[in-house]
Amino acid sequence: MSSADHDVLPVVRAVDIDDAEVRPQWLVASLWARAGVGILGGAPKCCKSWLALEIALGVASGAPCLGVFETGDAGGVLLYMAEDAAPVVKARLAGICRHRGLELAGLPVHLITAPALRLDRANDQARLRDAVAKYAPRLLVLDPFVRLHRIDEELQRAHDVAVLVVHHARKNGSAGQPGQSLRGSGDFFAWADSLLYLRRHRGQLTLTAEHRGAPAPEPLTLALDGDDDVHLDVVTTSGEVQPADPSKRTRREGPALDQAVLTALANTCSPLLRAELRARLRVRNERLGEALSRLAERSAIQRFGDRWGVPHSAHP
Repeated sequence: MSSADHDVLPVVRAVDIDDAEVRPQWLVASLWARAGVGILGGAPKCCKSWLALEIALGVASGAPCLGVFETGDAGGVLLYMAEDAAPVVKARLAGICRHRGLELAGLPVHLITAPALRLDRANDQARLRDAVAKYAPRLLVLDPFVRLHRIDEELQRAHDVAVLVVHHARKNGSAGQPGQSLRGSGDFFAWADSLLYLRRHRGQLTLTAEHRGAPAPEPLTLALDGDDDVHLDVVTTSGEVQPADPSKRTRREGPALDQAVLTALANTCSPLLRAELRARLRVRNERLGEALSRLAERSAIQRFGDRWGVPHSAHP
C-alpha cells in the first residue's frame, strides 16, 4: 500500500501545540477526576447506587459531595439506572436533596428512561452519543455495568464528560487491593482514571479510592442514614458525621449539641424539619433525636406538626 492510499499520520512540533486551558484536576475532590472515566464497584447491597446519586447531585449542584468533598467543575448530569424505576430514582434524589438542603427542581439532572441500553449494540451506542451531545453533561452515570457490556471512550474524549460506571464485585473477592475484586479487574485498571470501591464488613461500610494520576486518599467509613431523606454520611472514628469545614470537626456532646440545636432554631424565621436541622448541624440522626427530646422535655423547643422550633415568645 502506497502512502497515497491512507491518511497521513498527523505530527506537530511540541512548541507549536496550543496551550491547554487550565481546568480543575478534580470533578469531585479526592473521589473522581475531571472528565475521568472509571468504575464505582463493590459487592451487592453495598450502597453503590446511593453513592453514585450522591456524586451526581454534588456535581449538578456544586455543593460538597457527601457534605465533605468539594466539586471542582459543576455541571449537568445524565443518569441511566437500569435496576430502578424512574419514580424510585426520583424519590431517592429528592430525599438526598432534602438532607443536603438542595432543590431538585433547580438542578440539571436528567434520567435516561429507556428500558434497556446495551453498549455492545451500534444503535444504542449512537443513541447514547446523541443524548450526551444534546444535554452536554459534566458527568454520565451508567448503573450497572453488567447491563451495559461495553463503554465507548469516544464519549469521554469527544464530549469532555466524566463517565462513572457502577459495577459488581466477585462474590468471593480478593483480600488484597480492593479493585482487584471487580469482575474483569485487569481491563478496568488499564481503562479507569478513577476507581471507587465499597466494601461492607461486620456492618461497617468502607469506601476506598484509587486514581491513575493522583495519590489515593485514606479509606472512608460511610453510613446509610435517614427516614424520608435517605442518604450517605461520612462518619469519623468518633461516630459523628464529618462536616465539610475541617475547623468544625469536633464531636458535640449533650449540652453543646442542645445549645447548637437551640441556636439553629432561634435564628430561623420558621420551624425546621428534622432533616433540615441535621443538614445544618451535621450530626447523626440518633443523637439529634436525643437532643430534641431533652429540649422538648424542658419546653425549650416546640413541635409544629413535622417541624421543630422555639416557642414564639422565645424568637429573637
